[in-house]
Amino acid sequence: MQEVLRVTGGARLAGTVDVVGAKNSVLKLMAAALLASGDTTIGNLPAISDVAIMHQLLERLGCTVTESEHGSIDRVTISSPDRLNSEAPYELVRKIRGSICVLGPLLARTRHAEVALPGGDAIGSRPLDMHFAGLERMGAEIRTEHGYIVAEARDLRGAAIWLDFPSVGATENIMTAAVLAKGTTVIDNAAREPEIVDLCQMLVAMGAQIDGIGTSTIEITGVEELRPTTHDAVADRIVAGTWAMAALATRGDITVRAANAGHLEIALDKVVQAGGEVELLADGFRVCIDGRPKSFDVVTLPYPGLATDLQPQAIAALAVAEGTAMITENLFEARFMFCDEIARMGADVRTDGHHAVVRGRERLSGAPVRATDIRAGVGLVIAGLVADGVTEVAEVHHIDRGYVRLEEQLRSLGAHVERVESSTFGG
Repeated sequence: MQEVLRVTGGARLAGTVDVVGAKNSVLKLMAAALLASGDTTIGNLPAISDVAIMHQLLERLGCTVTESEHGSIDRVTISSPDRLNSEAPYELVRKIRGSICVLGPLLARTRHAEVALPGGDAIGSRPLDMHFAGLERMGAEIRTEHGYIVAEARDLRGAAIWLDFPSVGATENIMTAAVLAKGTTVIDNAAREPEIVDLCQMLVAMGAQIDGIGTSTIEITGVEELRPTTHDAVADRIVAGTWAMAALATRGDITVRAANAGHLEIALDKVVQAGGEVELLADGFRVCIDGRPKSFDVVTLPYPGLATDLQPQAIAALAVAEGTAMITENLFEARFMFCDEIARMGADVRTDGHHAVVRGRERLSGAPVRATDIRAGVGLVIAGLVADGVTEVAEVHHIDRGYVRLEEQLRSLGAHVERVESSTFGG
Protein backbone atom coordinates (compact mmCIF):
# COMPACT_ATOMS: atom_id res chain seq x y z
CA MET A 1 0.00 0.00 0.00
CA GLN A 2 1.17 3.50 -0.74
CA GLU A 3 -0.32 6.97 -0.70
CA VAL A 4 -1.68 8.26 -4.01
CA LEU A 5 -3.79 11.11 -5.30
CA ARG A 6 -6.95 9.60 -6.77
CA VAL A 7 -8.36 11.92 -9.44
CA THR A 8 -11.79 11.46 -10.99
CA GLY A 9 -11.93 13.19 -14.36
CA GLY A 10 -14.58 15.45 -15.78
CA ALA A 11 -14.54 18.51 -13.53
CA ARG A 12 -14.29 22.08 -14.80
CA LEU A 13 -12.13 24.03 -12.36
CA ALA A 14 -13.71 27.30 -11.25
CA GLY A 15 -13.09 29.57 -8.27
CA THR A 16 -10.28 31.39 -6.50
CA VAL A 17 -6.93 30.19 -5.17
CA ASP A 18 -4.23 32.01 -3.23
CA VAL A 19 -0.52 31.64 -3.95
CA VAL A 20 2.09 31.68 -1.18
CA GLY A 21 5.86 32.13 -1.24
CA ALA A 22 8.00 30.53 -3.91
CA LYS A 23 9.66 27.23 -3.05
CA ASN A 24 12.55 28.22 -5.30
CA SER A 25 13.08 31.38 -3.25
CA VAL A 26 12.18 30.42 0.30
CA LEU A 27 14.89 27.77 0.65
CA LYS A 28 17.56 30.28 -0.46
CA LEU A 29 16.22 32.97 1.89
CA MET A 30 16.36 30.52 4.79
CA ALA A 31 19.95 29.65 3.90
CA ALA A 32 20.85 33.34 3.66
CA ALA A 33 19.87 33.73 7.32
CA LEU A 34 23.16 31.94 8.06
CA LEU A 35 25.01 35.07 6.96
CA ALA A 36 24.19 37.11 10.08
CA SER A 37 24.14 36.13 13.73
CA GLY A 38 20.84 36.89 15.42
CA ASP A 39 17.16 36.44 14.55
CA THR A 40 16.08 36.63 10.91
CA THR A 41 12.37 36.23 10.17
CA ILE A 42 11.05 35.09 6.79
CA GLY A 43 7.35 35.31 5.96
CA ASN A 44 5.01 33.95 3.29
CA LEU A 45 6.44 30.45 3.63
CA PRO A 46 4.64 27.58 1.91
CA ALA A 47 3.84 24.62 4.17
CA ILE A 48 5.71 22.15 1.95
CA SER A 49 8.07 19.32 2.78
CA ASP A 50 11.15 21.09 1.35
CA VAL A 51 10.76 23.88 3.91
CA ALA A 52 10.55 21.31 6.71
CA ILE A 53 13.78 19.68 5.49
CA MET A 54 15.58 23.03 5.28
CA HIS A 55 14.35 23.72 8.82
CA GLN A 56 16.06 20.51 9.98
CA LEU A 57 19.22 21.30 8.03
CA LEU A 58 19.58 24.76 9.59
CA GLU A 59 19.18 23.23 13.05
CA ARG A 60 21.97 20.77 12.25
CA LEU A 61 24.13 23.78 11.34
CA GLY A 62 23.55 25.23 14.82
CA CYS A 63 20.53 27.49 14.30
CA THR A 64 17.36 27.59 16.36
CA VAL A 65 14.35 27.59 14.03
CA THR A 66 10.90 28.62 15.23
CA GLU A 67 7.86 28.36 12.99
CA SER A 68 4.67 30.30 13.59
CA GLU A 69 1.56 31.36 11.72
CA HIS A 70 0.93 35.07 11.45
CA GLY A 71 -2.62 35.53 10.18
CA SER A 72 -2.73 33.58 6.94
CA ILE A 73 1.06 33.76 6.43
CA ASP A 74 3.41 31.13 7.74
CA ARG A 75 6.57 32.62 9.21
CA VAL A 76 9.85 31.22 10.41
CA THR A 77 12.42 32.85 12.70
CA ILE A 78 15.96 31.59 12.29
CA SER A 79 18.31 32.33 15.19
CA SER A 80 21.80 32.05 13.77
CA PRO A 81 24.57 31.64 16.39
CA ASP A 82 27.93 33.39 16.47
CA ARG A 83 29.61 30.08 15.61
CA LEU A 84 28.00 27.79 13.05
CA ASN A 85 28.55 24.13 12.41
CA SER A 86 29.99 23.73 8.93
CA GLU A 87 28.73 20.27 7.90
CA ALA A 88 25.47 19.80 5.99
CA PRO A 89 24.80 16.05 6.34
CA TYR A 90 23.87 13.63 3.59
CA GLU A 91 20.64 12.36 5.14
CA LEU A 92 19.11 15.84 4.74
CA VAL A 93 20.91 17.24 1.69
CA ARG A 94 20.06 14.18 -0.42
CA LYS A 95 16.35 14.96 -0.12
CA ILE A 96 16.34 18.39 -1.76
CA ARG A 97 18.57 19.83 -4.44
CA GLY A 98 18.06 23.33 -3.06
CA SER A 99 20.12 22.47 0.01
CA ILE A 100 23.28 23.19 -1.99
CA CYS A 101 22.44 26.87 -1.37
CA VAL A 102 23.99 26.66 2.12
CA LEU A 103 27.44 26.35 0.52
CA GLY A 104 27.91 30.07 -0.17
CA PRO A 105 26.67 31.34 3.22
CA LEU A 106 28.71 28.75 5.15
CA LEU A 107 31.85 29.60 3.21
CA ALA A 108 31.28 33.32 3.81
CA ARG A 109 30.61 32.98 7.54
CA THR A 110 32.97 30.18 8.57
CA ARG A 111 35.46 30.03 5.66
CA HIS A 112 34.84 26.28 5.72
CA ALA A 113 31.94 24.19 4.46
CA GLU A 114 31.24 20.49 4.08
CA VAL A 115 28.05 19.91 2.10
CA ALA A 116 26.91 16.50 0.93
CA LEU A 117 26.41 16.21 -2.80
CA PRO A 118 22.70 16.97 -3.22
CA GLY A 119 19.75 14.92 -4.42
CA GLY A 120 16.36 16.23 -5.58
CA ASP A 121 14.26 15.64 -8.67
CA ALA A 122 15.24 13.16 -11.38
CA ILE A 123 14.99 15.65 -14.26
CA GLY A 124 18.53 15.44 -15.59
CA SER A 125 22.04 16.48 -14.70
CA ARG A 126 22.54 19.80 -12.93
CA PRO A 127 26.31 19.98 -12.57
CA LEU A 128 27.88 22.12 -9.87
CA ASP A 129 30.91 23.09 -11.95
CA MET A 130 29.84 26.73 -12.22
CA HIS A 131 29.28 26.95 -8.46
CA PHE A 132 32.78 25.63 -7.85
CA ALA A 133 34.49 27.70 -10.55
CA GLY A 134 32.96 30.93 -9.28
CA LEU A 135 33.88 30.28 -5.66
CA GLU A 136 37.39 29.21 -6.68
CA ARG A 137 37.81 32.52 -8.52
CA MET A 138 37.11 34.13 -5.16
CA GLY A 139 39.90 32.20 -3.48
CA ALA A 140 38.12 29.09 -2.26
CA GLU A 141 39.70 25.66 -2.48
CA ILE A 142 37.09 23.04 -3.32
CA ARG A 143 37.32 19.28 -3.47
CA THR A 144 34.95 16.35 -3.20
CA GLU A 145 35.62 13.48 -0.84
CA HIS A 146 33.47 10.68 0.53
CA GLY A 147 30.36 12.15 -1.11
CA TYR A 148 30.89 15.63 0.32
CA ILE A 149 31.84 18.99 -1.17
CA VAL A 150 34.60 20.41 1.01
CA ALA A 151 35.21 24.13 0.53
CA GLU A 152 37.80 26.25 2.36
CA ALA A 153 38.80 29.88 1.97
CA ARG A 154 41.27 31.59 4.25
CA ASP A 155 40.95 34.78 2.21
CA LEU A 156 37.65 35.14 0.36
CA ARG A 157 37.98 38.01 -2.08
CA GLY A 158 36.00 39.63 -4.86
CA ALA A 159 36.48 38.53 -8.44
CA ALA A 160 35.18 38.93 -11.99
CA ILE A 161 33.09 35.86 -12.79
CA TRP A 162 31.50 34.87 -16.08
CA LEU A 163 28.86 32.14 -16.01
CA ASP A 164 28.71 29.96 -19.13
CA PHE A 165 24.98 29.58 -18.46
CA PRO A 166 22.74 31.81 -16.30
CA SER A 167 22.52 29.21 -13.55
CA VAL A 168 20.21 30.18 -10.71
CA GLY A 169 22.02 28.05 -8.14
CA ALA A 170 25.49 29.23 -9.13
CA THR A 171 24.38 32.87 -9.09
CA GLU A 172 22.92 32.41 -5.60
CA ASN A 173 25.94 30.65 -4.11
CA ILE A 174 28.39 33.16 -5.57
CA MET A 175 26.28 36.11 -4.36
CA THR A 176 25.93 34.80 -0.82
CA ALA A 177 29.68 34.23 -0.62
CA ALA A 178 30.52 37.60 -2.18
CA VAL A 179 28.51 39.73 0.26
CA LEU A 180 31.08 39.03 3.00
CA ALA A 181 34.16 38.79 0.76
CA LYS A 182 36.86 41.47 0.52
CA GLY A 183 36.47 43.74 -2.47
CA THR A 184 34.05 43.68 -5.38
CA THR A 185 32.60 40.70 -7.21
CA VAL A 186 31.03 41.08 -10.66
CA ILE A 187 28.87 38.22 -11.96
CA ASP A 188 28.32 38.40 -15.72
CA ASN A 189 25.56 36.35 -17.40
CA ALA A 190 23.90 36.05 -14.00
CA ALA A 191 20.44 34.53 -13.62
CA ARG A 192 17.60 37.09 -13.61
CA GLU A 193 14.77 35.06 -12.11
CA PRO A 194 12.38 36.81 -9.70
CA GLU A 195 13.75 34.49 -7.01
CA ILE A 196 17.24 35.95 -7.57
CA VAL A 197 15.80 39.46 -7.20
CA ASP A 198 14.05 38.34 -4.02
CA LEU A 199 17.29 37.04 -2.52
CA CYS A 200 19.11 40.25 -3.49
CA GLN A 201 16.45 42.35 -1.80
CA MET A 202 16.78 40.36 1.41
CA LEU A 203 20.58 40.61 1.32
CA VAL A 204 20.37 44.39 0.82
CA ALA A 205 18.02 44.61 3.82
CA MET A 206 20.74 42.75 5.76
CA GLY A 207 23.28 45.41 4.79
CA ALA A 208 24.76 43.96 1.61
CA GLN A 209 25.87 46.28 -1.21
CA ILE A 210 24.50 44.97 -4.51
CA ASP A 211 24.06 46.77 -7.84
CA GLY A 212 22.45 45.50 -11.05
CA ILE A 213 19.63 43.62 -9.32
CA GLY A 214 17.38 42.02 -11.94
CA THR A 215 19.97 42.36 -14.73
CA SER A 216 22.48 39.91 -16.17
CA THR A 217 25.39 41.77 -14.52
CA ILE A 218 25.37 41.83 -10.73
CA GLU A 219 28.03 43.78 -8.81
CA ILE A 220 28.55 43.01 -5.13
CA THR A 221 30.85 44.98 -2.82
CA GLY A 222 31.67 42.93 0.24
CA VAL A 223 31.00 44.25 3.73
CA GLU A 224 32.46 43.32 7.12
CA GLU A 225 29.23 41.88 8.50
CA LEU A 226 25.52 41.61 7.88
CA ARG A 227 22.61 42.07 10.24
CA PRO A 228 19.45 39.98 10.65
CA THR A 229 16.27 41.20 9.00
CA THR A 230 12.60 40.43 8.34
CA HIS A 231 11.57 39.60 4.78
CA ASP A 232 8.52 38.14 3.00
CA ALA A 233 9.19 35.73 0.15
CA VAL A 234 8.12 36.52 -3.40
CA ALA A 235 4.98 34.76 -4.67
CA ASP A 236 5.46 31.39 -6.35
CA ARG A 237 5.20 32.05 -10.08
CA ILE A 238 5.37 28.33 -10.89
CA VAL A 239 2.38 27.51 -8.70
CA ALA A 240 0.53 30.49 -10.19
CA GLY A 241 1.39 29.28 -13.70
CA THR A 242 0.24 25.79 -12.78
CA TRP A 243 -3.23 27.14 -12.02
CA ALA A 244 -3.26 28.97 -15.36
CA MET A 245 -2.50 25.73 -17.23
CA ALA A 246 -5.06 23.82 -15.12
CA ALA A 247 -7.73 26.35 -16.09
CA LEU A 248 -6.75 25.95 -19.75
CA ALA A 249 -6.84 22.15 -19.65
CA THR A 250 -10.18 21.88 -17.86
CA ARG A 251 -11.84 24.74 -19.80
CA GLY A 252 -12.13 26.46 -16.45
CA ASP A 253 -12.28 29.86 -14.81
CA ILE A 254 -9.68 30.38 -12.07
CA THR A 255 -8.75 33.58 -10.25
CA VAL A 256 -5.21 33.43 -8.86
CA ARG A 257 -4.55 35.86 -6.02
CA ALA A 258 -1.36 37.01 -4.26
CA ALA A 259 0.53 36.38 -7.51
CA ASN A 260 2.60 38.59 -9.82
CA ALA A 261 1.34 38.32 -13.40
CA GLY A 262 4.43 40.19 -14.56
CA HIS A 263 6.52 37.13 -13.71
CA LEU A 264 4.42 35.00 -16.09
CA GLU A 265 4.17 37.12 -19.24
CA ILE A 266 5.07 34.35 -21.69
CA ALA A 267 2.99 31.67 -19.95
CA LEU A 268 -0.06 33.92 -19.88
CA ASP A 269 0.53 34.84 -23.52
CA LYS A 270 0.36 31.10 -24.31
CA VAL A 271 -3.04 31.01 -22.59
CA VAL A 272 -4.23 33.75 -24.94
CA GLN A 273 -2.78 31.90 -27.95
CA ALA A 274 -4.81 28.88 -26.84
CA GLY A 275 -8.04 30.87 -26.95
CA GLY A 276 -8.23 31.72 -23.27
CA GLU A 277 -8.82 35.07 -21.64
CA VAL A 278 -6.45 36.61 -19.13
CA GLU A 279 -7.64 39.40 -16.86
CA LEU A 280 -4.94 41.21 -14.90
CA LEU A 281 -5.90 42.08 -11.34
CA ALA A 282 -4.30 44.28 -8.70
CA ASP A 283 -3.16 41.22 -6.75
CA GLY A 284 -3.04 38.50 -9.40
CA PHE A 285 -4.89 37.43 -12.51
CA ARG A 286 -7.86 35.47 -13.81
CA VAL A 287 -7.75 32.82 -16.55
CA CYS A 288 -10.89 31.53 -18.22
CA ILE A 289 -11.69 29.68 -21.42
CA ASP A 290 -14.85 28.45 -23.08
CA GLY A 291 -14.40 25.43 -25.28
CA ARG A 292 -11.41 23.36 -26.22
CA PRO A 293 -8.01 25.08 -26.12
CA LYS A 294 -5.93 25.46 -29.28
CA SER A 295 -2.39 24.12 -29.49
CA PHE A 296 0.64 26.34 -28.95
CA ASP A 297 4.37 25.69 -29.15
CA VAL A 298 6.60 25.73 -26.07
CA VAL A 299 10.30 26.58 -25.80
CA THR A 300 11.76 26.52 -22.29
CA LEU A 301 14.47 29.05 -21.52
CA PRO A 302 15.99 30.82 -18.51
CA TYR A 303 13.93 33.75 -17.21
CA PRO A 304 12.34 35.77 -18.74
CA GLY A 305 11.70 32.80 -21.03
CA LEU A 306 9.08 30.15 -20.33
CA ALA A 307 10.10 28.23 -17.21
CA THR A 308 11.01 24.56 -17.59
CA ASP A 309 9.03 24.02 -14.37
CA LEU A 310 5.84 24.79 -16.33
CA GLN A 311 6.57 22.42 -19.20
CA PRO A 312 4.73 19.31 -17.88
CA GLN A 313 1.65 21.36 -16.97
CA ALA A 314 1.65 22.85 -20.48
CA ILE A 315 1.91 19.39 -22.03
CA ALA A 316 -1.07 18.24 -19.95
CA ALA A 317 -3.13 21.09 -21.42
CA LEU A 318 -1.81 20.46 -24.94
CA ALA A 319 -2.69 16.76 -24.67
CA VAL A 320 -6.37 17.73 -24.93
CA ALA A 321 -5.93 20.79 -27.17
CA GLU A 322 -6.97 21.15 -30.79
CA GLY A 323 -4.01 20.71 -33.13
CA THR A 324 -0.33 19.77 -32.86
CA ALA A 325 2.33 21.42 -30.68
CA MET A 326 6.12 21.30 -30.63
CA ILE A 327 7.84 21.32 -27.24
CA THR A 328 11.53 22.22 -27.04
CA GLU A 329 13.20 21.56 -23.66
CA ASN A 330 16.46 23.49 -23.39
CA LEU A 331 17.26 23.04 -19.70
CA PHE A 332 16.79 19.51 -18.32
CA GLU A 333 17.21 16.56 -20.63
CA ALA A 334 15.25 14.11 -18.47
CA ARG A 335 12.20 16.36 -18.08
CA PHE A 336 10.49 14.29 -20.79
CA MET A 337 10.27 11.30 -18.43
CA PHE A 338 6.86 12.83 -17.77
CA CYS A 339 5.83 12.06 -21.36
CA ASP A 340 6.12 8.31 -20.77
CA GLU A 341 3.63 8.58 -17.91
CA ILE A 342 1.07 10.82 -19.60
CA ALA A 343 1.25 8.53 -22.65
CA ARG A 344 -0.14 5.79 -20.39
CA MET A 345 -3.25 7.96 -20.19
CA GLY A 346 -3.66 8.01 -23.96
CA ALA A 347 -1.82 11.24 -24.70
CA ASP A 348 -0.26 11.33 -28.17
CA VAL A 349 3.24 12.49 -27.26
CA ARG A 350 6.38 11.60 -29.20
CA THR A 351 9.83 12.63 -28.03
CA ASP A 352 13.12 12.96 -29.91
CA GLY A 353 16.07 14.30 -27.96
CA HIS A 354 15.08 17.62 -26.45
CA HIS A 355 11.97 17.93 -28.63
CA ALA A 356 8.48 16.52 -28.20
CA VAL A 357 5.44 16.62 -30.46
CA VAL A 358 2.01 16.63 -28.84
CA ARG A 359 -1.09 15.89 -30.91
CA GLY A 360 -4.15 16.85 -28.94
CA ARG A 361 -7.04 14.49 -28.29
CA GLU A 362 -10.57 15.18 -27.09
CA ARG A 363 -10.10 13.26 -23.84
CA LEU A 364 -7.50 11.21 -22.04
CA SER A 365 -8.11 7.93 -20.22
CA GLY A 366 -7.60 7.42 -16.50
CA ALA A 367 -4.69 5.16 -15.55
CA PRO A 368 -2.24 4.47 -12.72
CA VAL A 369 0.82 6.74 -13.15
CA ARG A 370 3.87 7.81 -11.15
CA ALA A 371 5.18 11.29 -10.43
CA THR A 372 8.87 11.43 -11.35
CA ASP A 373 9.36 14.96 -10.03
CA ILE A 374 7.35 17.83 -8.53
CA ARG A 375 6.09 19.32 -11.79
CA ALA A 376 5.54 15.98 -13.50
CA GLY A 377 3.36 15.02 -10.55
CA VAL A 378 1.11 18.05 -10.80
CA GLY A 379 1.04 17.68 -14.59
CA LEU A 380 -0.32 14.16 -14.19
CA VAL A 381 -2.96 15.42 -11.75
CA ILE A 382 -4.07 17.98 -14.36
CA ALA A 383 -4.15 15.21 -16.95
CA GLY A 384 -6.31 13.15 -14.59
CA LEU A 385 -8.79 16.00 -14.40
CA VAL A 386 -9.37 15.78 -18.17
CA ALA A 387 -9.38 11.97 -18.39
CA ASP A 388 -12.29 9.57 -18.46
CA GLY A 389 -12.51 7.52 -15.29
CA VAL A 390 -10.07 7.48 -12.39
CA THR A 391 -6.36 8.29 -12.37
CA GLU A 392 -4.12 7.35 -9.46
CA VAL A 393 -0.93 9.40 -9.18
CA ALA A 394 1.71 7.68 -7.06
CA GLU A 395 4.93 9.07 -5.52
CA VAL A 396 2.96 12.01 -4.14
CA HIS A 397 5.87 13.02 -1.92
CA HIS A 398 7.24 14.76 -5.00
CA ILE A 399 4.10 16.90 -5.30
CA ASP A 400 4.21 17.70 -1.58
CA ARG A 401 7.65 19.22 -2.08
CA GLY A 402 6.19 22.05 -4.15
CA TYR A 403 2.43 22.37 -3.55
CA VAL A 404 0.53 23.12 -0.36
CA ARG A 405 -2.39 20.71 0.18
CA LEU A 406 -2.96 20.41 -3.56
CA GLU A 407 -5.95 18.09 -3.25
CA GLU A 408 -7.74 20.53 -0.93
CA GLN A 409 -7.21 23.43 -3.29
CA LEU A 410 -8.45 21.36 -6.23
CA ARG A 411 -11.57 20.33 -4.34
CA SER A 412 -12.28 23.99 -3.57
CA LEU A 413 -12.34 24.52 -7.35
CA GLY A 414 -14.78 21.69 -7.94
CA ALA A 415 -12.43 18.77 -8.66
CA HIS A 416 -12.87 15.25 -7.34
CA VAL A 417 -9.45 14.50 -5.84
CA GLU A 418 -8.59 12.60 -2.69
CA ARG A 419 -5.46 11.31 -1.00
CA VAL A 420 -5.83 7.60 -0.31
CA GLU A 421 -3.87 4.46 0.33
CA SER A 422 -3.73 2.27 -2.78
CA SER A 423 -2.48 -1.22 -3.48
CA THR A 424 -2.17 -0.54 -7.22
CA PHE A 425 1.55 0.21 -7.04
CA GLY A 426 2.51 -2.12 -4.18
CA GLY A 427 5.27 -1.13 -1.79
